[in-house]
Amino acid sequence: MSVTLTQGQGPAFTRIYSYGAARGENAVTNDEIIEPINSSDEWIRQRTGVITRVRAVPTTSATDLATAAAEEAIAKSGVDPSEIDLVICATISNVQQTPSMSAVVADRVGANPAAAYDSNAACAGFTYGVAQADALIRAGAAKYAVVIGAEKLSDVIDPTDRTISFLLGDGAGAVVIGPSDTPGISATVWGSDGSKADTVGMDHTLVEFRDGEAKWPTLRQEGPSVFRWAVWEMAKVAKQALEVAGVEASDLAAFIPHQANMRIIDEFAKQLGLPESVAIARDIETTGNTSAASVPLATHRLLEEHPELSGGLALQIGFGAGLVYGAQVVVLP
Repeated sequence: MSVTLTQGQGPAFTRIYSYGAARGENAVTNDEIIEPINSSDEWIRQRTGVITRVRAVPTTSATDLATAAAEEAIAKSGVDPSEIDLVICATISNVQQTPSMSAVVADRVGANPAAAYDSNAACAGFTYGVAQADALIRAGAAKYAVVIGAEKLSDVIDPTDRTISFLLGDGAGAVVIGPSDTPGISATVWGSDGSKADTVGMDHTLVEFRDGEAKWPTLRQEGPSVFRWAVWEMAKVAKQALEVAGVEASDLAAFIPHQANMRIIDEFAKQLGLPESVAIARDIETTGNTSAASVPLATHRLLEEHPELSGGLALQIGFGAGLVYGAQVVVLP
């Protein structure tokens, strides 16, 4: 006697219902960090576009930031927390290998017993999470999902490091994703290139730290190599994302790239041929680079400053350590 398994099947389409955000409590100016790296406010502004970066106080954890962002997103979504059955946290700065940040957040926001897991795709983590939530809901594996990008990067920086430390901030951005009558999230263009893994990442392992062979692991990058890869290769990925979504640059209401560097953002805009009508997220000026949190944080700010963007199309792209990348077009809530 043969038995046929039943497989789940969900809605044809999904969309983002709402955004939430939480930023570190302190605005840290360039003047406050330049002495250990022997730099200047002018140099940082010209090279990166960062004027201030937000950093959390010692008693605030990445999990706290994630919880606050998720609570705002849920409150705005109109979805009861008990109906959320999937929580994905994208992070590289959970200082506990386990338990997952997502399980703790799910319980805190009232979504227990939602399926919950953390995702490590660095600065592409949020776009990876959106791709996964979209696919899982359409497959019938979940009905409503919270996707969070959350980082407390001040826990994993060396104040004397000149390669990346001055860029980094703390924060979390979250979205609620659920069923839709029309397509609200396009197919995702994503991938990786592990052959360039050494260009950005942690300088030591936890085992080396445990054995006394190294100091606490902190982030480092080969700036010129990462810059070239981001400018040339990621512009191609952004163009691919527009193609698979079946839209043109002129159809966009907003462009929301990972907030890595203002010069990269400006070069993207040129290569994509974005018309002046497209709003470009530039959250890096006052928030800094918050890795997995940067895309949702930038979107949250853009929607606050330009509510008329609601209902429009946004191209979002994340890219970073791995190297990894992910891009998709979404309908703004």
